[in-house]
Amino acid sequence: MALAITSQNFEETIQSPQLVMIDFWATWCGPCRALAPTIEELAEEYKGKMVVAKCDIDENNEIAVQFGIMSIPTVLFIKNGEVVEKQVGLVPKANLKKIIDSLL
Repeated sequence: MALAITSQNFEETIQSPQLVMIDFWATWCGPCRALAPTIEELAEEYKGKMVVAKCDIDENNEIAVQFGIMSIPTVLFIKNGEVVEKQVGLVPKANLKKIIDSLL
């Protein structure tokens, strides 16, 4: 299951020694809801290999602003606290797996 990002656990999460994938989403966003099952599947498939997290932009707007999130869903890939890849919009699972595998 994907970790819910909040302002309390955000810094600790992005400083993980593992690859971190954060899905920026909102409850009112149709494409975000369509992507959610894929994010959960990836969380299971890559359990122990990377951190999979979700950030509700309505509840954590300051985090979305910090990363310049302009549209959702946006998936950020973070290594050592730095964004190394960004995927905007609803994309097939295969596209995300390709990015993950290239970064692991």
